[in-house]
Amino acid sequence: MDVGTPPYPPLEDRPIKNTICLFDVDGTLTPARLSASPEMLATLQALRQKVAIGFVGGSDLRKQQEQLGAADRPVTTMFDFCFSENGLTAFKLGAELPSNSFIHWIGEDPYKELVRWILHYIADLDIPVKRGTFVEFRNGMINVSPIGRNASTTERNEYEAYDKEHKIRETMVSKMREKFGHLGLTFSIGGQISFDVFPDGWDKRYCLQHLESEAKKPGGVHFDTVHFFGDKTEKGGNDWEIYTDERVTGHSVKNPEDTLRILKELFGV
Repeated sequence: MDVGTPPYPPLEDRPIKNTICLFDVDGTLTPARLSASPEMLATLQALRQKVAIGFVGGSDLRKQQEQLGAADRPVTTMFDFCFSENGLTAFKLGAELPSNSFIHWIGEDPYKELVRWILHYIADLDIPVKRGTFVEFRNGMINVSPIGRNASTTERNEYEAYDKEHKIRETMVSKMREKFGHLGLTFSIGGQISFDVFPDGWDKRYCLQHLESEAKKPGGVHFDTVHFFGDKTEKGGNDWEIYTDERVTGHSVKNPEDTLRILKELFGV
C-alpha cells in the first residue's frame, strides 16, 4: 500500500457488490503487537480493489498505526473503515465518525473502585514475571494485563503459555464478574497477555452500528454481506460476539498466514 498506488473504486462500484471484509488486527492481520508483513499489505491492497475493507481492533488508533501503517502512510488511508477500540473511535475513507467515551458512561467513582480492585488483585498475584502498565485507559474501555503491557515479545509468548496452563486471566475475569456484575460490564479476553473491560454491547459488534448508520446517509452503501476474520473466536474471546452475530459471516483464523489462505480461497487475491 505504497504512496502512488492506483485509486480504489468508490464503495458503490467495487466489483463484488455490497460486501465488506472486516479484520481483527492482532493474530489476524499481524503477529501479536508486531507489524503486518509486506505480503499481507499487498493482499489487502488487492482485496480493496474488489470489496470494501476495514479493521476492528480493541487497541487505540496509535497502536494500529504502528502495526499497519508507516511514517508516510496513515492507516486511515489504507482501509475504507477503521474501527479502533471496537469502533468507539472510527473513520470512513479517512474522515472521523462520531465517537463515545467509557469514562463518561461509567462515572469517576465507579471507575476508581474498579481500578483500585484490579491493582490490588494484580499486586497479590504470584506469576513468574511482572513488568508495567497493568491498566491501560482507553477512550472506549480499559485493558487489563496481569504481566503488564510493557512486557517484551519473548515475555509475552512465555506468559501466554503460562496463562493457558494456569488460567490467570480466566480466573481474574470470573472474580471481576462477581464483584462488578452490577455495573453492566463485559470482560473479554484477547491477545496474549490481557483482557478488555467495557460496557455491555461495546464489544466488536459496536462497529456494525457505524456501517448501518452510514448506509442510511445519501449515497451510502448497505453491506448485505459482512465477512469478519478473527483469531479469538471462542466463547469468552474478544472476537466471539461479532463472529457469531447473525449479521456477519465469521471466519476463524489461526494466524495471519491462515487469513491469507482464506482470502485467496474466497476472493482470489
